[in-house]
Amino acid sequence: MGLDYYQILQVDRSAKDDDLKKAYRKLAMKWHPDKNPSNKKEAEAKFKQISEAYEVLSDPQKRAVYDQYGEEGLKGQVPPPGAGGPSYYSSGDGQTAYHFNPRNAEDIFAEFFGFSNPFGGGGGPAGMRGGSRFGGMPSMFGDDVFGSMFRGGEGPMPSQQPRKAAPIEKNLPCSLEDLYKGTTKKMKISRDILDASGKTARVEEILAIEVKPGWKKGTKITFPEKGNEQPNIIPSDLVFIIDEKPHEVFKRDGNDLVATQKITLAQALTGCTIQIKTLDGRMLSIPITNIIHPAYEEIVPREGMPLPKDPSKRGNLRVKFTIKFPTRLNPDQKASVKKLLSSP
Repeated sequence: MGLDYYQILQVDRSAKDDDLKKAYRKLAMKWHPDKNPSNKKEAEAKFKQISEAYEVLSDPQKRAVYDQYGEEGLKGQVPPPGAGGPSYYSSGDGQTAYHFNPRNAEDIFAEFFGFSNPFGGGGGPAGMRGGSRFGGMPSMFGDDVFGSMFRGGEGPMPSQQPRKAAPIEKNLPCSLEDLYKGTTKKMKISRDILDASGKTARVEEILAIEVKPGWKKGTKITFPEKGNEQPNIIPSDLVFIIDEKPHEVFKRDGNDLVATQKITLAQALTGCTIQIKTLDGRMLSIPITNIIHPAYEEIVPREGMPLPKDPSKRGNLRVKFTIKFPTRLNPDQKASVKKLLSSP
């Protein structure tokens, strides 16, 4: 009865590539002979089986043959009648078989974990072998520079995970009208990308940034991995940060808009109607019937900024006033004002 590669890797038959990698990483670290000096012979056998299982199941063609014909068919024994196709070769006696020779378990281990001659000697994975099949890594699990990566047994190797470049942040200036109505801004960026051969090419892209009604200063819009591509580094995210341009009429206070109007002392005392043009172009006529003192605010409901979570709702418009006092009064005017203000 042939080897059950799925059972060896402790995965089910629907296992994806990531599942296979996780399983191989865990088991190869656990059963590497240099980690098992007290039962090295058993560990060598297990390590070879784990490597062979991973080599087959991680290769779609080998896995398809194994799933249909098992280990015997995979390793060149005669498959059931009717077998054929590009995965098979003629064995010379009229029969058809698939040819598979398991690779060196150490080479698979070296390729998977990305070591490249860390201990001197031969180049590439061969530098892992040393003088014997499993004796080439005496310090791998000891106190050398790699030792701390392997302590703790079955955990992943953090040094093999590509690091991600720091995010790139750019301000995105928006007018108050943009943030009131919403808009789409287009930004041209230039960045380096890697082609299939690893060469760098400079490209330009146009990014469309959808600014929603009611967004506030500091809101971030992230375009994942739009930074420069570099070998063994995950490109940085490109982050645009909303910045609010000053407005000549309005200031924003949360979801409210604040406008300041200049009026005369006479208007402050007797009332007036003020005109304010809204951010969407309407003209508001606001009658003021109360006496306006320096701290007075006129509240106009629902004429502020849209609420980001529900743009159908709005904050308020708050109108403040700057009162223009007369620079001088003649005696008759003073007398009239005094009489007016002192009367009950």
